[in-house]
Amino acid sequence: MPFRFLHTADLHLDSPLRSLALRDPALADLIGNATRRALIHIVDLCLDEHVDALLLSGDLYDGDQTSMKTARFLADQIRKLHDAAIKVFIIRGNHDALSRITRELTFPDTVKLFGGRADAVAVAPGITIHGMSFAKPHAPDSLLAHYKPPTEGAINIALMHTSLDGSPGHDPYAPCKLADLQAAGFRYWALGHIHKRNDPTGDSPIVMPGMPQGRDINESGPKSATLVTVTDDGSIQIEERLTSIAQFERVPVDVTGLADWRDLVTAIATQLGRTRDTIPSEHLIARLHLTGATPLAWRIRRDQDLLRTEAADQASVIGKCWIEGVELACAPPPVAATGADPIAELRRLIDEQIRPAEAFQADAKAIAEELLPQLPPDCRNLLGPDEAAFAAALADVMRDGIEDVLARLHAAPDADGA
Repeated sequence: MPFRFLHTADLHLDSPLRSLALRDPALADLIGNATRRALIHIVDLCLDEHVDALLLSGDLYDGDQTSMKTARFLADQIRKLHDAAIKVFIIRGNHDALSRITRELTFPDTVKLFGGRADAVAVAPGITIHGMSFAKPHAPDSLLAHYKPPTEGAINIALMHTSLDGSPGHDPYAPCKLADLQAAGFRYWALGHIHKRNDPTGDSPIVMPGMPQGRDINESGPKSATLVTVTDDGSIQIEERLTSIAQFERVPVDVTGLADWRDLVTAIATQLGRTRDTIPSEHLIARLHLTGATPLAWRIRRDQDLLRTEAADQASVIGKCWIEGVELACAPPPVAATGADPIAELRRLIDEQIRPAEAFQADAKAIAEELLPQLPPDCRNLLGPDEAAFAAALADVMRDGIEDVLARLHAAPDADGA
């Protein structure tokens, strides 16, 4: 008989809200519960598809969790699978290695939690599952050499938490090369750690399913798990199944030429509606990205709070649509050479003489370096993890600050003629 399993990783249950823009309590509640709802969806998929096993390739939790409510929630979901005779195979990742819950929670006998030493379990005729957990939060070296060799005459499936050859935004945990995994003799590698899904190829797939639920705009797009069928002839069939409840997306809005505030709101509503119609997840969490040259540019920047409120109102009309933030990349139309616009002249002076000056750059850097240590630990990477990222982020902050000041100086009338 075919052997079927669902493969997922990186749920990060009850992960703290990472987006600083979540000011809406209802939106905060949606995102705060989204990882739990994603796990419920995963368990329901297992039940609906009558799988033989669920493979969890690390980072069930988001660190040193102390709430036993999380443990009880997980235990309830595991119990549903146990009652359906669905086996569960779990490895600990870098976040799980910190978690007290992972160490203390008692699972039923249908659950195999792999320890810090590699192990292999025969789960069905001709099917062997291998795994190895992180014993500590950091694993600077490859774990591949510690895995038991593939069982002769069986379909060997292996779970591993690894950064592979490296991925932007991910620290190098248990790094290994794809070529080494391909040569190891396993028919399916159930990986975890990198939050973006890959597209597996070949007869012996190496699958990074990505996380099943994004947590902020940097984890945008639909999220999924991988449904795998090992057929009677030993071939492997893979299906991607949607798991995300809420989907983060940047929504571009071209405001070129718009001169009336009502037209701006209409353009935003139109783009939100189009995006909402095209995403597969239940909820859209949008970050608006405004571009183009418009006479409203000054007012848009000055009245961002009003714009956000207008956009949120339009999103509520659309339904299951939320505004996470607004990015401004729009500008006023070019001023004719004969025009006498003092704000435009001030902008020219800032761009040509003030901002490039070494003294200005040094003062801005000193202010930022003084402020960063005063931030909460979780926010100290806001300006980037290294010197190059710090310089780029500081340049963005200075540009936005200058635009905000100019917008408040600008005397353009608003829609009421004020």
